[in-house]
Formats: sequence, C-alpha cells, structure tokens
Amino acid sequence: MAAPQNVYDDRDFFAGYEQLRRTGTGLNDVLEQPALWSMLPASLKGLRVLDLGCGFGDFARRAMYAGARNVVGVDISERMLADARAQTCDAHITYRRMAIEELALEPNAFDLVVSSLALHYVADYAGALARVAAVLTAGGRFVFSVEHPMCTALPQQAWVRDADGRPLHWPVDDYRTEGPRRTRWFIDDVVKYHRTVETYVNGLLASGFSLRSLREPEPVAGETPVQIPGLDLARRRPPFLLIAADRLGVPGAI
Repeated sequence: MAAPQNVYDDRDFFAGYEQLRRTGTGLNDVLEQPALWSMLPASLKGLRVLDLGCGFGDFARRAMYAGARNVVGVDISERMLADARAQTCDAHITYRRMAIEELALEPNAFDLVVSSLALHYVADYAGALARVAAVLTAGGRFVFSVEHPMCTALPQQAWVRDADGRPLHWPVDDYRTEGPRRTRWFIDDVVKYHRTVETYVNGLLASGFSLRSLREPEPVAGETPVQIPGLDLARRRPPFLLIAADRLGVPGAI
C-alpha cells in the first residue's frame, strides 16, 4: 500500500495553493463549496463534525458559526494545520495531524463527516470508507468532493486547444483503468488516484452507506463572477464530483 501523500508540505506547492485559495476566485469557492454545503443536513446545530483534509480550517470555522457542537479537523500537512490554528480562536475546534489512511478516532464520535477535495489523493478508497463508517454514528451523514473522474482519467488534465489557444475539447481516455496518475499541479509528480463514478458510489453502498445525493456542480448565469478563470468551461467538463451518503444502522450502534 502506498504511503500517505503529503504534497501540501512541499514549500513550492504550498505557496501556489495558498495564493490560489486566498484570492477567493477559484472553482472551489464558486462551485465546489456551495454544492458541498447544499448537501449537508438542514441544520448543523448540536452536531459533532469531522473534517477530513481540513486545510486552512475554513469549513471548521463556518460549521461552528452554523451551530455545530464541536469540530475536529484532521490533515496530514503541518503547514496547513499551522495556518488553520493561527486563524482559529474557538475552543470547540480541534486540529490534529493525521492522514486519512491512518484515521483512528473514537467510534461513533461524529454525526457528520466532511471531506473536501482530499479523497482523490488517497490510494485505498475502500479503507478510507471503512474508517469513516467506524467514527460516524448510525444515521450520520458523510459528504465529500473529489476531482471529477473525467478530469483524473488522464494525467495531463488539460484541454486540447487550437493554434490560437482556444479550448476545443477535454480528452478522456483510460477511464476504466483505475489507479495512480502522476500530474503537475504547482509541482511535478503530484499523485492523484483515478476512480470511476461507479467505484465511488458502489464503494459507499458496500461500506454500509445509503446514497442521498450526487452532484456535478455547474456555473449558473448571474450567480458567479464572470472573471473567474475557467468558469465558462465548467459546463463543458464538470470539474467536481460530490456525493452525500448516510450511514445505515441503528443510531448509537457500531
């Protein structure tokens, strides 16, 4: 089994990623996060929340503002966690350095588990689902986003363009061949794990979850700033896949 990946502690990668997120003009901000929040329970009041791949802690802080009882954010990156702690002044938010592949927390300790754009860095998807199921109370919800399999299928992750640079089409190949893809994102040799939509959904069903919803968010005219790079292309090729599922069983039972 591949060792947990930690590109976010690479200095150059972190610098590029931090600059992207601080602008607030990434596709995460205008597509992925609104879709993710639309799939959460109607109210977070009193919920115990786990954020897998918590990054800068943005979700944790917003969840507390929305009424969560407490939030535990885990991330493998020390750089991310240092930034998250520096921005957080709330005793009900705890950050822990931990890889998703090595998640070890109290059973049935959470009512909601969220993971934003982290699971496509994890080699063992089935193992990650088993760990989530173990810490999530029966009836609790798991909501996660990943890069869309149409994006991860080919390592290049780039549009085919004409001589003037206009995007012609997005190539999809080797879709059924799951596994690691080495690509460039801020730095070379970033490993993302390609899986089909079928694998994402059936993995949940096999792990004791009931599917609630699946989304491939697209821009809506008039609702997002037109100056965001690549936004107009998101209707031609979905950048994100989001799934919400509830853990089956009797509440309080493993």
